[in-house]
Amino acid sequence: MEGKILWQQGNSKPENLNNFAVISQWWSSLANKQVMLAQRMIPQTGDVDELDWELQRFDEVFEIKSPEIRGITLYWQKPDSPQVRNTTPHQLVFDTRQQQLYIFPQSQKQLVIRVALRGISYETIEVKNPHWLYRRVGENHILTLRDNQQQLEVKITLNPNSLSQLKEQIP
Repeated sequence: MEGKILWQQGNSKPENLNNFAVISQWWSSLANKQVMLAQRMIPQTGDVDELDWELQRFDEVFEIKSPEIRGITLYWQKPDSPQVRNTTPHQLVFDTRQQQLYIFPQSQKQLVIRVALRGISYETIEVKNPHWLYRRVGENHILTLRDNQQQLEVKITLNPNSLSQLKEQIP
């Protein structure tokens, strides 16, 4: 869970309160910013990273108004709407790198809501079984992945620290 901050209702660990404070501050800072609000059913594995978060039909993109937390309930409004929306979570996961908050509502345990800042967008390129070439230049390690079918080449330069992190992730 590197780069992620977890808050759980009823968790008595000391960092739980601090994590909630960080999440509350981020939530309040969203005022007047473009966000994407998406709801998905949690997969059997429980891993929300497996979900397809690409924009879908019922996802909402809007400039969030009056985001605040009272108690543990998150409140917000959409522009040009007097209706205040809210949800009370049993768990919150804040991805600090992607600036995304995963809200697990108390009322619907099988659902996750993701609120993401719209300014951050990554393009995903899928390469299956590419040809690869490895070479070392100085202290850096260069891995080149080539997909002839897509006529695509991806060059990855890793410093020694990044290479060590990659090796730790590969079983």
